[in-house]
Amino acid sequence: MTAAVDSVKHRVSLLSEDDIYLFNEGNHVKLYDKLGSHLYNDGKNDGVYFAVWAPDAAAVSVIGEFNDWNKDSHHLSMRGQSGIWEGFIPGLGKMTHYKYHIRSRYRGYEVDKADPYAIHAETPPRTASIVWDLDYEWGDGDWMRDRHRNNALDAPISIYEMHVGSWRRVPEDGNRSLSYRELAPQLAAYLKHMGYTHVEMMPVMEHPFFGSWGYQTTGYFAPSSRYGTPQDFMFLVDYLHQAGIGVILDWVPSHFPSDEFGLAYFDGTHLYEHKDPRQGLQRDWNSYIFNFGRNEVRAFLISSALYWLEKYHVDGIRVDAVASMLYLDYSRKPGEWVPNRFGGHEHLEAIDFLRKLNTEIYQRHPDVQTFAEESTAWPMVARPTYVGGLGFGLKWDMGWMHDTLDYMSKDPIFRKFHHHKLTFRMLYAFSENFVLPLSHDEVVYGKGSLLRKMPGDDWQKFANLRLLFAYMYAQPAKKLMFMGGEIGQWNEWQHDLSLDWHLLGDHRHNTLNQFVRDLNMLYRNEPAMHEIEFSFDGFSWIDCNDNESSVISLVRRGKSGDDGAVVAAFNFTPVPRLNYRIGVSRCGRWRELLNSDALEYGGAGFGNMGEVEAVPQPSHNYPCSLNLVLPPLGAVFLKQE
Repeated sequence: MTAAVDSVKHRVSLLSEDDIYLFNEGNHVKLYDKLGSHLYNDGKNDGVYFAVWAPDAAAVSVIGEFNDWNKDSHHLSMRGQSGIWEGFIPGLGKMTHYKYHIRSRYRGYEVDKADPYAIHAETPPRTASIVWDLDYEWGDGDWMRDRHRNNALDAPISIYEMHVGSWRRVPEDGNRSLSYRELAPQLAAYLKHMGYTHVEMMPVMEHPFFGSWGYQTTGYFAPSSRYGTPQDFMFLVDYLHQAGIGVILDWVPSHFPSDEFGLAYFDGTHLYEHKDPRQGLQRDWNSYIFNFGRNEVRAFLISSALYWLEKYHVDGIRVDAVASMLYLDYSRKPGEWVPNRFGGHEHLEAIDFLRKLNTEIYQRHPDVQTFAEESTAWPMVARPTYVGGLGFGLKWDMGWMHDTLDYMSKDPIFRKFHHHKLTFRMLYAFSENFVLPLSHDEVVYGKGSLLRKMPGDDWQKFANLRLLFAYMYAQPAKKLMFMGGEIGQWNEWQHDLSLDWHLLGDHRHNTLNQFVRDLNMLYRNEPAMHEIEFSFDGFSWIDCNDNESSVISLVRRGKSGDDGAVVAAFNFTPVPRLNYRIGVSRCGRWRELLNSDALEYGGAGFGNMGEVEAVPQPSHNYPCSLNLVLPPLGAVFLKQE
């Protein structure tokens, strides 16, 4: 059907003058309720209200199947000097496919754009936006009421990082990905069985190129339609919550792709991105950098982050590539970047944006967490803004990840020369609230899977991997593991294939999987392992200097101090250490909580017969000591009875 120009009615508007004022000054943080497409029915008017920001457009119209994609049919009108074009089209309803046709003031530029605020989109490679609603009856009231406990810094947080499209596929149906609703019961059951507390999903926001894993986002308010509708994604979150699993989403405010239908060159000008390529182009990813100094762009991004927290009940966001935002010269040579107004390389506008982002989130949702993927020594990333920090709740410890994997990849005969790589992080471990990540970045692009990184024969590879996981869980910090690591994938992760679930039919992989489960249970069940992860009150070395034997021992304490403390010792060589003495605070019987070399985990069975007696023989400045058997390439955890 083709309608007359005057069929766009302008008497309906969701935008008040206050909304426009707040938007233009960058302080409107719920733009998803105002801009985009909205079903509207007040008893007199029944249709769809549209609003889009395009200040340098000469004309904007809504096009779609309803008007045969006629760019001259349904024009919007500019709302004063706000830069916002709006209009109401009667008779339209849910599932209407549409775009905005924008004619710029400059050089006769015309383009069809997807709605930046669309809450649903066509399945790629199609690119239209879809009128939709967010009606859903949530069943996660118990979780939402108590999640402040589950997300607290003194709670166990063990995160399973995953890619929705490749966790598990359906080979009998063209190897397609699971839908959100198909994924929900399978993922919830698996995570609950494995003892993970949270799942972190690589970006589910709509993205045109599947191979970008979601990190080239075009739909900042739309879950990818590859796996279902917005309600289907709500069902997934709801189901996980009802199973006691928190949900964290990757979110990418650092850059966006150059696809014509997206944000780039939106109204014939560099609206969302910097005009100067030295500031606006990220060559590493062939994408555009947001103009964080523009008020309306900041409001757009903060509204996006809050949208997922408020409309989808998610429990946290992990902000991708923070380092690329903080530094004007990130991955740039001299002459390829523009200094700030003080002549430095710090990106002042991005810093202000991150602080405002975290402030807005924690003011409205003090029971969630924000996570920073930040790979430099920038100070106080996970410290409050009122003391000069960026305001994140937690930060990935990328240095630990690289040092530890480098150490573990070395032949044990050479490890004594690199002992410091295991211990260095304790010089800075409490400068931030850290998460220890073994992330997707370490198992792609020829880096090899975690299991393949380990040296030695197959038995030693599995022993080394169990040792790596044990050492990670013993360190004071929250934990994150990318999918596939827990089953000992031989192959690198591939986004267009399922994980190799068939490996669990192999005893070695099945027992590794069981070991990770028991590590999670130990971490969750022992307060000493999680209550104090961000200060020396919860950690001390027993001996970190035995590089000749490549052995490390430590103690973890909870809020009860030495009551309930857990001692852990690690042997990073394939040589069993017999009669290995370590100091402890109390004499008496100590029970072996976990032994990575146990037969049930595919080990050789070296250990302490389940318990060992601490005698009044001083060692390591402690009044008592344990005489241990340390298994080859093994870890033991002990607790006083």
